[in-house]
Amino acid sequence: MPEICRFFGIVVKMFFGDHSPPHFHAYYGDHEALIDIRNLSIFAGRLPPRAIGLVMEWANIYQKELLDDWNRAQDHQPILTIAPLE
Repeated sequence: MPEICRFFGIVVKMFFGDHSPPHFHAYYGDHEALIDIRNLSIFAGRLPPRAIGLVMEWANIYQKELLDDWNRAQDHQPILTIAPLE
């Protein structure tokens, strides 16, 4: 599973050919959440509140890039990294 981004202890990854809805995996310590790219909502798992806030801020900025990466992953094309939240 390729790593897309890493910031403030949060790691964002995306699987090749993963199930719908279009989403990414966010990890923070022992926590994992799956976030729907279309509406930026968590549909599985959980993260601590501070990590959720950071992930959602980042995903809002890079939503188009996340959808582009999702489409690449569905076609088994290389996934591009995305800039971290600063």
